[in-house]
Amino acid sequence: MCGIIGYTGPRQAAPLLLAGLEKLEYRGYDSAGIAVNDGNGIEVAKTMGRLAALSTMIHGGSDVKGTVGIGHTRWATHGKPSDENSHPHVGGDGRIAIVHNGIIENYKPLKEMLMNRGRSFVSETDTEVAAQLIDYYYEGDLLAAVARAVRELEGSYALGIVCADEPDTIIGVKSHVPLIVAYGEGENMFASDIVAVADQTRRVTYMDDDEIAVVRPDSVEFYTPFLDRIEKEIRTIDWDVSAADKCGYEHYMFKEIMEQPEAVRRTLAPFIADGRVSLENALSPELVRSMSRIFIVACGSSYHVGMVAKYNIEKLTRVPVEVVLASEFRYCDPIVGPDTLVLLISQSGETADTLEALREAKRRGGHTLAIVNVEGSSIAQAADSVIYTKAGPEIAVATTKAYSTQLVVTVMLAIYIAGLRGTISDAEYADIIAGLEALPEHMQHILNDKASTQKLAYRYFNCEDIFFIGRNIDYAMSLEGSLKLKEISYIHSDAYAAGELKHGTISLVVDGTLVIAVATCSRLVEKTLSNAQEVKARGARVIAVTTDGNAEKVSAAADNVIAFPAMHDLLLPSLAVLPLQLFAYYMALYRGCDIDKPRNLAKSVTVE
Repeated sequence: MCGIIGYTGPRQAAPLLLAGLEKLEYRGYDSAGIAVNDGNGIEVAKTMGRLAALSTMIHGGSDVKGTVGIGHTRWATHGKPSDENSHPHVGGDGRIAIVHNGIIENYKPLKEMLMNRGRSFVSETDTEVAAQLIDYYYEGDLLAAVARAVRELEGSYALGIVCADEPDTIIGVKSHVPLIVAYGEGENMFASDIVAVADQTRRVTYMDDDEIAVVRPDSVEFYTPFLDRIEKEIRTIDWDVSAADKCGYEHYMFKEIMEQPEAVRRTLAPFIADGRVSLENALSPELVRSMSRIFIVACGSSYHVGMVAKYNIEKLTRVPVEVVLASEFRYCDPIVGPDTLVLLISQSGETADTLEALREAKRRGGHTLAIVNVEGSSIAQAADSVIYTKAGPEIAVATTKAYSTQLVVTVMLAIYIAGLRGTISDAEYADIIAGLEALPEHMQHILNDKASTQKLAYRYFNCEDIFFIGRNIDYAMSLEGSLKLKEISYIHSDAYAAGELKHGTISLVVDGTLVIAVATCSRLVEKTLSNAQEVKARGARVIAVTTDGNAEKVSAAADNVIAFPAMHDLLLPSLAVLPLQLFAYYMALYRGCDIDKPRNLAKSVTVE
């Protein structure tokens, strides 16, 4: 949830920390703070509110001198947003300061132990407990104190630590929460995400769980909690640094919406050659032919990808698919065995519930396959195999291009499995491949016509209740459209299977209610159309999302129609989602919402 950055080197740390935190603000926005060691002690500056408030308070970092420091943007877990609960937190007399992402589950008994030994606390956070614990064990060797404290901490967390007595050193700790180390020339850094340091260096190391990094300007050393040395690989990131900038767009979300055709093209390219999908490195033909069922486990928008994938995989392969929310998977006693494929979908690869579901699936003997966007992430490393999407950095909290790239990976999986199991004809296989290869161009066509969706948003942005309806795969799309709308515009919105309207939901439809009917699935257009007529008869205004071939038919039951070219049914969700994303974006824009950083939400959900 929170964002962490650390720097040690010859340059003034505070401006660099602020610049890195600006790129991490999508991870936390309740408060921000830095701690800088000037060689004589540690100066802490922090405040409730957005990062801009901190930057103004310390004049862009010029008020805080020193070349070694740590920084933090907070998403509140323990304790309400306040100056006292903001990070960094200090231990003892202020000689040790730490920042923290995640949750320390056993902080209460540790806090009680420390209070019994004379330690006092000024915040409600679990983080201050960790700071006091490290300071309690400190006897002149920071690494030894950190290692001893880490051996007692339980939970999922990353820590950044500075000590007044070691003016060139920062220490990072990773346990089930992301942390990377970045290498410069005569300077080094650590951060929660590569985007925070990508404009400084492209050389990084991905830390593994239960590792401690001792970072100095001219060296980086890695240890276990028992102080055994670890050798780590340095990798070079290969994506364009500008991908993490707005590049002239007003919002990251709009930029990322517009990047989707190219992101999909990049994702497809490594796996399609000579008219076939090649996924043997991720899923062996032997497993494909022997598996008897598939679980798809995910959260949020990734769960909606899973719902689309269920329809597509079952239709093509006849293998039963169950889609389960990651937060429920561990507690539903799932029937998983060696003939079960468990597909985990996560943009960040750090989603705590999905990671725990993966571990549960492995304990039960299932084969785990991850679809993630972030290389070296916890889920990618823990899964038996992984397929990386090529969405590039996604900064806006509301996912767009990560969703679209996940979607096309699941289509490739569907035809790959169907091809190996002999449940798809050569003609249909070729048709879907041709559609995948043409998909970016069709997506671009829809995005080029964004003005028509913008006009609809201007007409309806004052609505306070909006319903989405659809059947089959269109129901899955309705869920995603509704989620996008409510998470960034704060409009109450719900999605329903269209056939369920008459079982209660239609009682909520009154004169002026806006209903968005997603009707792309040709064989079900008439059914959805009848439901649209039902709500329209009760005073609703209806926007229909459909294909060009059905536009005239649908217009009889809709006030407005958004239409796009027809493709193979498996690929229609990749097109239908675009106007839904644009509609949500423009609705939020006209309502004056903070689109990239919606309230109460964070990009990477690293706590359960």
